[in-house]
Amino acid sequence: QVRDRLKQQVVEMTEKFPGFRPGLAILQVGNRDDSNLYINMKLKAAAEIGITANHIKLPNTATEADVLKCIASLNADPAVHGFIVQLPLDSDKPINTEKITNAVAPEKDVDGLSSINAGKLSRGDLGDCFIPCTPKGCMELIRQTGVQVAGKRAVVIGRSKIVGAPMHDLLLWNNATVTTCHSKTSTLAEEVGKADILVVAAGRAEMVKGEWIKPGAIVIDCGINHVPDSTKASGKRVVGDVAYTSAKEKASFITPVPGGVGPMTVAMLMQSTVESAQRFLEKFQPGKWTIQYNQLTLKMPVPSDIEISQSCMPKPIDQVAKEVGLFPDEVELYGQTKAKIQLSVLNRLKNQPDGKYVVVTGITPTPLGEGKSTTTVGLVQALGAHLHQNVFACVRQPSQGPTFGIKGGAAGGGYCQVVPMEEFNLHLTGDIHAITAANNLVAAAIDARIFHELTQSDQALYNRLVPSVNGVRKFSDIQIRRLQKLGINKTDPMVLTKEEINSFVRLDIDPGTITWQRVLDTNDRFLRKITIGQSPTEKGFTRTAQFDITVSSEIMAVLALADGLDDMKRRFGRMVVASSKKGQPVTADDLGVTGALAVLMKDAVKPNLMQTLEGTPVFVHAGPFANIAHGNSSVLADKIALKLVGKDGFVVTEAGFGADIGMEKFFNIKCRYSGLRPHVVVLVATVRALKMHGGGPAVTAGVPLPKEYTEENLQLVAKGCSNLNKQIQNARMFGVPVVVAVNAFKTDTKAELALVVQHAKEAGAFDAVECTHWAEGGKGALALAQAVQRASQAPSNFRFLYNVELPVVDKIRLIAQQVYGARDIELLPEAQEKVALYTKQGFGNLPICMAKTHLSLSHDPEQKGAPTGFVLPIRDIRASVGAGFLYPLVGTMSTMPGLPTRPCFYDIDLDPVSGGVNGLF
Repeated sequence: QVRDRLKQQVVEMTEKFPGFRPGLAILQVGNRDDSNLYINMKLKAAAEIGITANHIKLPNTATEADVLKCIASLNADPAVHGFIVQLPLDSDKPINTEKITNAVAPEKDVDGLSSINAGKLSRGDLGDCFIPCTPKGCMELIRQTGVQVAGKRAVVIGRSKIVGAPMHDLLLWNNATVTTCHSKTSTLAEEVGKADILVVAAGRAEMVKGEWIKPGAIVIDCGINHVPDSTKASGKRVVGDVAYTSAKEKASFITPVPGGVGPMTVAMLMQSTVESAQRFLEKFQPGKWTIQYNQLTLKMPVPSDIEISQSCMPKPIDQVAKEVGLFPDEVELYGQTKAKIQLSVLNRLKNQPDGKYVVVTGITPTPLGEGKSTTTVGLVQALGAHLHQNVFACVRQPSQGPTFGIKGGAAGGGYCQVVPMEEFNLHLTGDIHAITAANNLVAAAIDARIFHELTQSDQALYNRLVPSVNGVRKFSDIQIRRLQKLGINKTDPMVLTKEEINSFVRLDIDPGTITWQRVLDTNDRFLRKITIGQSPTEKGFTRTAQFDITVSSEIMAVLALADGLDDMKRRFGRMVVASSKKGQPVTADDLGVTGALAVLMKDAVKPNLMQTLEGTPVFVHAGPFANIAHGNSSVLADKIALKLVGKDGFVVTEAGFGADIGMEKFFNIKCRYSGLRPHVVVLVATVRALKMHGGGPAVTAGVPLPKEYTEENLQLVAKGCSNLNKQIQNARMFGVPVVVAVNAFKTDTKAELALVVQHAKEAGAFDAVECTHWAEGGKGALALAQAVQRASQAPSNFRFLYNVELPVVDKIRLIAQQVYGARDIELLPEAQEKVALYTKQGFGNLPICMAKTHLSLSHDPEQKGAPTGFVLPIRDIRASVGAGFLYPLVGTMSTMPGLPTRPCFYDIDLDPVSGGVNGLF
């Protein structure tokens, strides 16, 4: 009956949670025959019920440390819900059994042998512990008789930790009057004669005589003993602790031996395993969060960002991970405040519905920025800590170039920050350093290959590329792929013809076509153009090259768009670094470097978990430029977050620069590759930026704002709303509801803020609200959060702006005309050549990633508002084939910024007392 019931419960579990099965682990040390027999019984029962059982067998040479290490692994395995250590431990080495049983996690201790479970049982916490299986089986047998335990006199013979002691506690807390007898009890027969319920676990053959038993008593015999019997082939038979033949004449119910308590013990082990699995599902139900939020202590005036960040005590990051439903084996801790998340979580949650997807963007900004990051954090703090919704923020990792340059950090600001902000703004978990190493490995491989091809014959190259090892030559996997690309369907290095060897060994790179540059995560203007190869060892092979900032590397863009390690590796292989002298694209795969790149990036592909000031979770992952790349955090972070929040939760991500750049690329590139569909656009606007667009004086970083920006001027605001209107139209063009967040500064007047809200609504925004989150944290974004909730319920008819099958020029023209307001485009000669080249090479169907200034809707940063009628000049087009887009260059830009006269690092130092970070980010 028990097994049938459990089998049905397992079926119901797997129907409700597809792919889930209760898991039981049995750890055995040694190879005792009796242990093997018992384990086989348990494995058979588990298979019959539908439990996944795993038998882990350690040799009898295993040490205590070996056993404890194995236990720790099983404790951390989320697929294991029940876990038992088969006793006795058959080891040649001394092992403390008590230490071993107590090492099993109490929530998985289905044998109920740990001190914690025993303690809970002795206190009567029966609903919050596991009970040893034999006593639990005995109680089930007693219940099956229909006799009420409450008020009955019970006698337990034996006081072992496995049966006697827990049986006493179990009967006691079921309201029986219990007496425990043992080897020193002098009046054993007398005590047995008083028992309405008798449980015997003494380990002595037939010690309890039938005449001792009270007529009508319930007798549970837990003993297993062997006595001589010449009629048996083995010369012995199994008997219990009770003289069965005489006892059954007096007892109303009695368990036989064998076949009574033994099978019930196994059945109870299965029941406890199923119960543990049910508790696990209840506790880790996807989308069911139990989260502790941090209370802010607001101060006026608002302190510096780093003062606020360092005054906050972040939760341990493993606590944050647990709160949002991540398993211990899915979390790799990097200290106390940050962690990497394993991609396996996506597979575990693949059948769970996604939450609501929100993208935060902005109007065309001033050089100071308008607070998109601050608004992103404020919004998630409001949704989470104040409206108690499951919510994740997904943001980009900042480059150390701007951090130490002029812009500073990117953790948000005021009371809306990702914390600790110094960890966020500096090395984090080393992802950007991994990208630097991977990018520069490709750069080194390019120049080394050119050098070797210039200085060696075909045969010499071949001998080095496919060396003989112990007399055997063998192509590597990546070399096989190159042969296949060349149409050479051979796998034996000894059978290639001279012509095939020539094709194989010579990439024949045209140095003038190399598009791959070296990178560094520091603003160093003097590396914008360099000459490499000046050492005499390079034999006169020199060329002009340059360094870019690391976040502009295509490897960063690949990281942000990949949907897994395998996809990232394939994208690496497709990256085009140059063309051959015959005009054929040369890829990272041709260089043989793809596998090495995957190795360097295998940890960077995992999203980084942090938290906000108010304790809501944040994924920080990838940080591609928003001009020559798409300017959005990773697809993987968004996908994992959408699964974790559940169907009613929210994931808020941020798109770089204004809506004409970051949002357009979010839709046309990121959403195209991820397959995700957004529900709401949050468009951040400020009075300051609108005054600039209305004709106000230039805004310059590091220079005090002119009085036009600090005094009320409704005329400037109204005129500048042309930019707001255009960006609202741009968002609505994609079929997604728009909520305008008016990020209020202390110099803004109520009339100015109200005017912006009015204009936004008249321009077609779903709603527009004033926000004060910088000074008030999530509380100041509460109205925004409520508007986003409402907008997420509105119809979203998301659509792309263009079909990728269109010609390259047509796609560029559509973006220029529809998003920027241009009359037309003009391709300069170099751009025209690239269109022809990339179309010929098969890259014409890639999406477009426009690289233009973020300070204007046009190509001219001086043109503010919403200019129209201009012709957009395209001076060149580049290809990020691995990432999956072409990027036209509009105007002039450098991807290696320079340091200003007074960089941010003047204000950054270590605290001489605490050793922490002081200064401004």
